[in-house]
Amino acid sequence: MENEHEIKKEMPAGFDLAKKKDKPKRCRHFGIAGLVVACIALSSVFGTFAGFLSFKMAKNYYEGEYSYNNSSVNTALPDEKTKVVKEESSIIDAVKKVNPSVVSITITENLPKIEQYYSNPNGGDFFNGSPFYFDVPDLRQNGTEKQVTGQGSGFVISKDGYIITNKHVVSNEKAEYTVLMNDGKKYSAKVVARDLVNDIAVIKIDAKDLQPVEFADSGAIEVGQVAIAIGNALGEYRNTVSAGVVSGLARSIVAGSVEDGGAERLNNLIQTDAAINPGNSGGPLLNSSGQVVGMNTAIATNAEGIGFAIPANEIKKVANDVMKEGRIIRPYIGIRYMQITEELAKKNNISYNYGALIVRGDNKADIAVIPSSPGDKAGLVENDIILEVDGVKLDENNSLSDIVAAHNVGDELTLKISHRGEEKTVKVKLEERKQ
Repeated sequence: MENEHEIKKEMPAGFDLAKKKDKPKRCRHFGIAGLVVACIALSSVFGTFAGFLSFKMAKNYYEGEYSYNNSSVNTALPDEKTKVVKEESSIIDAVKKVNPSVVSITITENLPKIEQYYSNPNGGDFFNGSPFYFDVPDLRQNGTEKQVTGQGSGFVISKDGYIITNKHVVSNEKAEYTVLMNDGKKYSAKVVARDLVNDIAVIKIDAKDLQPVEFADSGAIEVGQVAIAIGNALGEYRNTVSAGVVSGLARSIVAGSVEDGGAERLNNLIQTDAAINPGNSGGPLLNSSGQVVGMNTAIATNAEGIGFAIPANEIKKVANDVMKEGRIIRPYIGIRYMQITEELAKKNNISYNYGALIVRGDNKADIAVIPSSPGDKAGLVENDIILEVDGVKLDENNSLSDIVAAHNVGDELTLKISHRGEEKTVKVKLEERKQ
């Protein structure tokens, strides 16, 4: 017990302190042996009473009926304990379910092997006439060697070895990739597909009877629900688990590229406060049932507890394309555009404060409309403004790229556009974007 309570002990009935002076006389009558016997008997009485009192207090305490200063306190310990176990067990069960499917990915490259050697900058030595003989350290290349240049995570999506991860984890075409399973087995991995639109890649290992993950419908997740992240944290702590909640939905960020220092815009992301560390990239984000709701992709470097994941529905489409067709199939219109905002409209005297303005890029090669693309066939030209797609207004909550990505190759879209100040309707049939 953290607080010690003073308990007043009552004397046994018939024990009179006023008669204490008479005791030595009786002890004198019985002698030393009698005194010892009397003391032992007295100690037994007190010991029995104290033990009974302690037992009674402990019993009452754990039954929630211990009385202090005549006020009853119900601790309700059994109910609280049961509640905690129930909350923890859902996360424990989810982790156990998915752990066999989570993998660590190691990136290795052939890099120059640098060795240290010593040389005399003055040349010669003391014995051939140089009075200033001394060695200084220097570095030189001595061939090449395989070195680990990065770590990431992934998760199994098929029994025969297909694995999902982030594109930025396997972006280096010159590198070699090794997959480490949760049971310690290692496999050489081949990159099957890298998504041009999103930070998704599919790799393949030569294995059988693996345990694939189960996907959830990411369109049904809600802010506040449990979110569990698993991955190779810091490239060192394999299958590290962190838990939090879904903090937000449909987030857009600009994420940096590990390979070339560039950046790409990622849309419709799940935000979570579950800890996502370097090396977690490509690992799954789970719900409390152990289903994958997303793939851990990025973190906010200037804040704590802000991580982002690509939704499961987007990943499922890519996975199905690769496993069925051997490639990622992306529909496209074939135009370059920028989203119109109120600020952009005021600055450029545009009649609309929403929509997708078809523009060319900074380089001469970045034309506004790709020749022979669906957009070109539909008659779209530079400076046209796409206002609506199938009746959906294009604004900050509904981007053209997200709407197109939600469709399949061959689908026909109805576009409401502004062409040279005149509104009209055109139809565009989506085609496959070449990788």
